[in-house]
Parts: sequence; C-alpha cells; structure tokens
Amino acid sequence: MSTLGEPISDATWERWLRQSLARTARRPSLLFVEGAAGLGKSRLAHRLLESPEAVDRACVTLAFTSTGVLLEHRPAAGRPRRHARAPTHAPAPASASDPSDAAAETAPGSRRYPDAVALAPDLDQLLHTDEQDGPVLLVAEDVHRAGPDGRDLLRRLLEQPPEALAAVLTYRPEELPEPALPLGAPVNYPAALSLLHIRLDPLDADQVRRIARERLGAESCPPALTSRVHLLTGGLPQVVVDLVRQIEDVCGPKERYAARDVDAAGIPVRLAHLTLGRLAALPGEHRPVVHAAAVLDRPAAADELRTVAGLDPGTGRRALQQALTAGVLEEKGLDRYGFPAPLAATVVYRELPGPVRQDMHRRAARVLARRQPVPWDRLAEHRRLGGGPLRGWLQAVERAARESAAAGDHQKAVDLLEHTLSHPSVPLPVRARLAPLLAHSAVLGLHTEHTVAVLRQILAEQSLPAVVRGQIRLDLGLLLYNQAGMGLEGWVELEQAVDELAERPPLAARAMSALAMPVMSAVPLERNLEWLEKAQRAAAGSGDVEVQAAVAANCVAVLLETGDPAAWDVVESLRAGVPDALSAPHVARGLVNAADAALWLGYLPRVGDLLDEGVDLAGACGATYVEQDGRGTRLLLDWAVGDWTGLSARARAFVAESGVMPGPAADARIVLGLLALAQGEWQQMAAWLSGGGHPPSADSPLPHAATASGALVRTALARDDLETATAEAAAAWDRLRDKGVWAWASEVAPWAVEAIARAGRRQDAQDLLDEFEAGLKGRVVPSAAASLSWSRGVLHEAVGEPEQAVGHYRQAAAMYERMPRPYAAVLTAEAAARSALACGENPEAAVAELTSCVAKLTDLGATWDAARVRATLRTHHPAPEQPRPRGRPGYGDQLSPREEEVVDLASAGLTNREIAATLHLSPRTVEQHVARARKKLESQSRGHHLNRANRNRNAGGA
Repeated sequence: MSTLGEPISDATWERWLRQSLARTARRPSLLFVEGAAGLGKSRLAHRLLESPEAVDRACVTLAFTSTGVLLEHRPAAGRPRRHARAPTHAPAPASASDPSDAAAETAPGSRRYPDAVALAPDLDQLLHTDEQDGPVLLVAEDVHRAGPDGRDLLRRLLEQPPEALAAVLTYRPEELPEPALPLGAPVNYPAALSLLHIRLDPLDADQVRRIARERLGAESCPPALTSRVHLLTGGLPQVVVDLVRQIEDVCGPKERYAARDVDAAGIPVRLAHLTLGRLAALPGEHRPVVHAAAVLDRPAAADELRTVAGLDPGTGRRALQQALTAGVLEEKGLDRYGFPAPLAATVVYRELPGPVRQDMHRRAARVLARRQPVPWDRLAEHRRLGGGPLRGWLQAVERAARESAAAGDHQKAVDLLEHTLSHPSVPLPVRARLAPLLAHSAVLGLHTEHTVAVLRQILAEQSLPAVVRGQIRLDLGLLLYNQAGMGLEGWVELEQAVDELAERPPLAARAMSALAMPVMSAVPLERNLEWLEKAQRAAAGSGDVEVQAAVAANCVAVLLETGDPAAWDVVESLRAGVPDALSAPHVARGLVNAADAALWLGYLPRVGDLLDEGVDLAGACGATYVEQDGRGTRLLLDWAVGDWTGLSARARAFVAESGVMPGPAADARIVLGLLALAQGEWQQMAAWLSGGGHPPSADSPLPHAATASGALVRTALARDDLETATAEAAAAWDRLRDKGVWAWASEVAPWAVEAIARAGRRQDAQDLLDEFEAGLKGRVVPSAAASLSWSRGVLHEAVGEPEQAVGHYRQAAAMYERMPRPYAAVLTAEAAARSALACGENPEAAVAELTSCVAKLTDLGATWDAARVRATLRTHHPAPEQPRPRGRPGYGDQLSPREEEVVDLASAGLTNREIAATLHLSPRTVEQHVARARKKLESQSRGHHLNRANRNRNAGGA
C-alpha cells in the first residue's frame, strides 16, 4: 500500500511494523520515512527498533554519514550475535565532527565501512542468515547522504529483497540528489513488495508543550513560554528539544520560566550551523533572496522576496528555487516562502553587514506599504531600521499603535510607543499626541518601569498644554496607584491631574473616582468619600457613557469595602447591560473590584461568579491588567475556601509572571505568606508578607497590610515575644483607625486582642474590641462579624475565663463554616475545644473535637497547626497506660514520635524556642530531642552508605 506524501498516524506505522514482523510473514515490505532536518526521523527509527514487535526480531541498522556507513546488528532473541567478517577495506577513522560515529565504532555488533562497496558482502550475509530465524528489520538512516554506490546497493536489495525483509529508509527530501527519488533513480520494485510512505510534519502546540514540560517541569512552563517556543521553532522536534535544553542551560533552574527566557536563551547551535552551512552552499548571486527572507522575518511572496533582495525577475526566480531545493527556505502556503524554523531568520540576519541590512529594510518598507491592508507595525519597524524620513516612521508608529489599541491589543501599543517616545528626535507635537495613547494603553495593558520613566520625562516638558498634561498625569497616577505598588506617588499625581483637567470634566471625574478608592491606609476614608461624591456628580453631568462606567466601577468597590448593602444594586446595574468597546474595560474592572471586595468581606459564594465574568470580559476587550488582577484575587479565593492543593506553585508562578506589576503580585505574596505560616515556615512567611518582617508601608493596600500584620503578630505570640507582638498589633490598629474601614480589621483583630491581653492590658484589649464593634455598626460584613466573635473568645481565654470563651469561639466557627472559610473555622473550633478542656466542660467531646481538628488541618496542609493541636491533645489527654517493661520505650536507631515532630518543625525552619512553644515543651527538652534525632539520622546515613558500598563490592565480584 502507498500513501505517498500524506501524513500517517502512529497507529498506521505500528500496524505496518506488526504485520511485517509477524512470524507468519513471508512477504517483503518497505517503509519510506521522509522529513526535513530536525523533524524526528532518527527518533522514529529508534521507536521502531525498540517497539515490542521488533525487540525479539533480528535488526540491522545502517547509518549513512559523510565518511562512510555504520552497520549495527542485533540478532533475534535467543540467538548469538553474528559478527560481520572483516571488511576488505580498512575501516575509516571516525570523524571528529561526528562523535556518534566514534561511539558506534565501539558499540557491540557495530562496524564502520568506508563505502557501500565494502559493506555489500557483509550486509547480504547478515540479511540472508538472519532470515532463517524469521522476519528481519533493516533500518537505513539518512539515505540522502548515501553516495552513488550506497543508493545502488539499496536499489539492488529492494529489487530482489529477501522474502522476510521489513525495510525502513529515512531521508531528508531537501537534500536528495534527485528530487522525490530517495534512491536517485526509479526502482523496479517486485510485485510482492508492500510499500508505505510517511511524511513527518512539524509538532503542533500540544506536542511542543509536552516536550517543554517534560524537560523544564510541568509547573515551570507557562502557556506563554511554550507558545513562544512553538512559534520560534516552527515545531521542528530537534530545534524544539535544543531550544528547551538551552533555556535550561542559559537561564538555570527556575520555579517558573517566562516567555522572555526563550529570547534570552539565544539560537541553538545546531540550527545555526545547519542554516549557515546550507546558505554557504548556495551560489553567491542567489543568497540575497535568503537575506531578504531574514529581513522580512515573515513568510513572503516570491515577488516581494525578489524585490527586497534587489534581484531581477529571472535571477530572483532561480535564487528562490535554489533556496527551496537546499532546504534553506520552504513553502509556507500559496506563494508564501520562509524559513522552516523562524529562529533561522535571526541566524541569517545577524550575519548581514549593516549597509546591506539597511538597504533591504528600505526596500521592505516600500513592499509593505503596497500591501492591503498595510501592516503598520511591521512597516514602522522597517522604516526605523532603514533610516528613512522621520515623518514616515512616526506616521506608521501612530497608525499601528491606534489600530492595536482599538483592537484591544494594548500591550502591542505600549511596546510600540515606549520605544518611539523615548527617541530624542520626536517633535513635541507628536509626543503630546502619542503620550496620552501610551499612558492609556499602559493602564489597560502591562506597564514597565520604562513606561513610567517615559511618561515622567514627557510631563517634565513645560510647554505641554495643561489638558494634555492632565490626561497623561491621570493615567500615570493610575499606573503608579494600581500596578506599580506606589500608591502615595499615584495619589499625588491624581490630585494634580484633577486640577489640570478642569476644562475636561469627564476626565477629571475619572481621576476623582480613582482618588475615592479607599485601599491606601495613608488617606482617611472621609477624603475618599468626598472624592467619590465629586466623581459621581461630575460623571452624571458629563453624559459620557465611558466615564460613567469608570466611576461606577470604583463606586462598587468603595460601597462594598465600607460594608454598604447598597453596593449590590450597583453591581447588578454593571452586570445588566451589554458594554460597548469603550466602557467594557471599566465594567470588567468593576466586576473584578467587586469580587476582590466581596472576598475580604466574606461573601465568598459570590466571588467566583464575579471573577469569571470580570476576567472573561477583560480578556475579550484586551484589559490585561484587569485580567491579571482577577487572577490574583482567584488565588486569595483558593486560600480562603481551602483549595490549597497546588496553591503554592500557582502563587509562585503568578509572582514570577507579575514581575512588572507589584500590585497583582501582592495577592500571591499574601497567599504564599499565609501558607508558609500554616506550615511552620516562618522565615519564608516573613519574606513573602513583609520583606523580612518590616512593617508594611503606607503604599500597601490596607487589607494586605492588615493580613500581614495579623500573621506577624501570630508568629510573635508563638515565640512568646510579647513586645514584638504588641508593637505590631498597635501599628496595625493605628492604620485601621486612621483609615476608618473596620471591615479590614478581620484578619488582625483576634491576634491583636490576644497580644494586648497577654501583655496584661485587659482594658486596652476591651477598648480595641469596642472600637472594632462600633466601626461595624450598620455594616453587613460576614468576615468581620465572625472575627469579632473570635476576638471576644480570645479575650476571655487570655484573661482566664475559658467558660465564657467557648460560646464566642463556637459562634465564630459556625460563621466561618457558612462562608465557607475552613481554615478559620478549624482554628476557632480548636480554640473552643481547648477552652472547653480548660474549664472541664465535657472533656471527651472536646478531645474528639481536637482530634477532628488535627485531621482537618492535616488535610488542608497546615502542618504546623496540626502539630500544635497534637501537642494540646497530649497535654490534656495523654495516651492510656499500657503494660510495658520498666524504663523508656526503645526505638533503636529509629526516631520516636516526638523526635519526628521535632525534626519536621526544625526542617521547616523553626528555632528550638519556636518548636518548644509549638509543642508545649521546654527549650532544653527540645535541644535533647534534636541531639538524639541528629545522632540517629547520622547513624542511618552511615548505614546507608555502608550498605551501598557492600552492594557495589558484591556486584564487582560477580
């Protein structure tokens, strides 16, 4: 059967192999495997040889090289290896440029022949002798390298093949001496010979992703990285493998790679040498067409390549044909030609002299200007690199940026404008026209530090009109406030923008609505609400739908974050209509803002739907920042609802991806800090939450700052460091008092109350509780209500009133269960059981509840908390007495249960004092456990090495 030139599935060649090597098969068969360089022909040949059908059959492998032929023989299972007789010619030395030749020279059953004439007698002997044992598999690799004698040998073999032969021939079609004739001439195949032809195609995106994930790790490969690998390699398997290896070698091991790492890795050497070698083999007058393809860097028509190359029609046609025949270029569609792997264009481009490149860029610009529609982004790049008139370049940049922004590709607009506006020769009127577009695109896309620097440089030009300055300053303030984590600087810019935009009330309303957002601790809530009222008045009078949507998006956040029940009506009004292109980014932002606020308030069942709607809309309209912001909130939601499996990896990946955006990354850092706390990794916790334990800055969003403070207070309490705990609690409470948004006290209140009460300041702790309760009056905030109950229980327990603490703890646990927030629910249930034990209230039920808490904490992954509760159980409910020999129980060189606990906590980074506080032991006892555990572990390690040495000696003796 023949399927010449058509792609074949794995199932097809596997069926062919199975049928060809069946014990009853006495019919010869031939499989051609065609594929360009790097498409995996050798990999397929190896799979054939190692397939279940071939492992017990006689196999003969031929590898044609530039210096001869390598033969390897593997006899049928159970048969001795037959060595070929000594060749009549002396074996040629292995090529220094091909280390695989030298390896094959020494491989068992391998021999190297200088040519096919010397090979022929031995090959004939092996095939006919092996045939007596059943079908024989012959694999001839790289037939395109076989000389005339080699091709003649294969033709003769296939015209009169042994009846049990299954032959596989691999070759590169672009390197055949005669196109489409692998053996150089037609072959008179016998009627009994079954033929099959496979053409290997490039890998698709899924296959590339699997290769990258296998090499770099599944969690380390974001879709953006694998997509870029697929784009640059063209899916050529060898190039994919080489590039992925090079990413690992150049960038080193990483928790999360990024698309920029693909570019940093450079060009695989194998691809560079292959491309330049094939280019060098072309006649000098034909090489410009390849140079033109490298300059255009996209598949192009034949006439376009010829024009950019500066060749006449006849020479251009011949040059393209030569480039295609040599495999330097390939057909990419109807009248479209380019490099097999786009990375090869970079290889060729780098070798072009500057004047040649510049001339070709000028010609490329003229070619692209004639296309319809005009690719303005590419035209701008060619005009810039060709050194043409400044006006033409700027015109193309502006058209490209406006088209990209209109299509929702704000990141592309940012990339174009950043570079352009930093160019000193751009006239002021053009800068004034393009800077607002850059600022607006950066707010919706992903900014870089360079964006901020360019915008500030433009604002420093005093001749800018006030309205233009205000428009730029508005978006710069939003960048600093939202993305850059520089809230105070952003606030200052926004206030100034309001003044500069006095003649543009709609834009001024947008600045006012941004100033209404209450997340910054340094600005009192009263000022935020004043700005909100002004923004709502200005938006209502503007008649501008986009401005009204922008103000509504911020209004939702303000109302929710202050616990105003009317907020949900505004949310529904945002969801009700179908937004147009201008208002869609603001509606998306409003939904994501609502999701974030609802999460901190404890309305968890609503968060997921709001996020889904907001993120989907942001993706559809190109609001990349909003999309990323939503992803950060999703991580916080996973933490809150107890979806901790793989959460650390997801959060770390998000931090790595959000390097240019500290704002969204703050959500992931909070999650990582809280996970580290629950697992006892306190140093990691401090690093993630507050940069080594320093107080959060005034720029930090207050919910984040309060959460970080709560964790820092809690760890200080676990260390019995009351001074640090009370100081952090007081600082956090001052920030909340200054702000006046008491809903955000939820994550710090229980720990702050405990710190102050344990310091002997009961009245101060009660005052704090009263202030918290008063701040929530008239507000519907589930998380704050649960936290208030928790805090009341803490105060009673801390001052020795456990019987009064139980009810408050159980009320809090029930409220957290309903949200649901399982981790907080377990902590409060644990506190209720602990207090019940302390006051003697139904100790059996309390012990059962603590035991249940251990199981739930273990399931969550809160290993430190589980160890704490186990220690409480041992303190209040020791194991029943069992008859045993007098003296300490003997564990030999194995760790005791207590030693295992100590080792686990020490491995997490806790100090002896911290372990003692966790397990209710004295520091001296912990030191003794650590010493005994270290001695046992060292003994086990020595025993392991000794056993391994004994095994090695025994193996050597055998």
